[in-house]
Amino acid sequence: MRIFPRRALSAAVATISVLVLATLGPPQASAASFYDPPSPLPAGSNGDVIRHEASTFYIDPVKLLEADAGVQRIMYRSTDTHGSPIAVTGTVLTPRSTWHGAGVRPIVSYAVGTQGEGDDCAPSKALATGFEYEGPFIAGLLARGYGVVVTDYEGLGTPGDHTYINRASEGHAVLDAIRAAQRLQEAGLPDDGPVAIAGYSQGGGASAAAAELQPSYAPELKLKGAYAGAVPADLGEVAKNLDGHYAVGFLGFALVSMNYAYPELNIPALLNARGKQLFEQVRTECTVEAIAAHAFTQSSTLTNDGRSLVAYLGEEPYRSRVAEQKIGALKPAAPVLIVHSALDDVVPYAQDRTLGRTWCGKGVKVQFSTTLVPTHVLAAVRAYPEAFAWLEARFAGLPAFSNCGLF
Repeated sequence: MRIFPRRALSAAVATISVLVLATLGPPQASAASFYDPPSPLPAGSNGDVIRHEASTFYIDPVKLLEADAGVQRIMYRSTDTHGSPIAVTGTVLTPRSTWHGAGVRPIVSYAVGTQGEGDDCAPSKALATGFEYEGPFIAGLLARGYGVVVTDYEGLGTPGDHTYINRASEGHAVLDAIRAAQRLQEAGLPDDGPVAIAGYSQGGGASAAAAELQPSYAPELKLKGAYAGAVPADLGEVAKNLDGHYAVGFLGFALVSMNYAYPELNIPALLNARGKQLFEQVRTECTVEAIAAHAFTQSSTLTNDGRSLVAYLGEEPYRSRVAEQKIGALKPAAPVLIVHSALDDVVPYAQDRTLGRTWCGKGVKVQFSTTLVPTHVLAAVRAYPEAFAWLEARFAGLPAFSNCGLF
């Protein structure tokens, strides 16, 4: 049946989805041919749609809840870390209900949290099979009448490694996804209407990166605001927290990403046999697999000399590349909502507060919201209603409030 979950049930559906995902594992791959870009890429502009096909969005893995929306899987043109053209895939979702708000239907570019490194982890595949754990939030956006576009980011589904928490690559993918949604005639979305960006965790970083890149990279977009939850704004600080953590596999994702974006670093040369094995494993793993396989691994057991990988990241040539991923050097033109729990066990709270203060110093309208919900996952669910309300206010044209100087 085609329904949207009631807002009060979003948290329950999210929890059930995560538990089922952990039991059943990642979805089966879709037809590989869709994800293979033409070579060479056709000439065009960032955001141009290369190909598209009809798809589905199930909110649960049992496929009891199918969103009442038109769904198109897309491949579109974007730009990698170094400014080279790449093909990125994603999903465009258009509610079948009539838009009753002011003006034309808005579009939200939703950046998902950590999916993994393997091609089977692509959000466009997970959405189609009911395995996307952020499905309830995406369904909530659709329930409010917004068009939604969800990028797969660089390298998820498409050839090459996924550039996990890479500031430029992810920011470009999020912004170009909006352009693609606006240009896809089959989606029926406005080509010049209001837009917003949203995301949590990895998606919070992608949202924040897109917000500060938008004035220079996509100035034509009518960006009304960006919600960025639990932003991994400082990769060095996040890496320190992840070493030996149950989510240390995420550090593995980041190392694979850095090695792909900056091959001159040759990170595998630092690794012993066990480290090389883990490096190759995480290249094909999704989130739950990586947690189950590598929880609490100390990175010092993976290197040739017994030093931690975090120590290496603090030295050249790695330090400069890590510094390039730091969010906050640029000024977003639109208001930003940052939500972070002081009890987050994955992404350190302090480095996110520093991001908020840095943006405040640049004159950005920042609303920084601190919660006290334990764990990274539960804090994400707690942020849902606050993010929904904030986005509704932006699209309604209400003034954005700032609490700069108060956090």
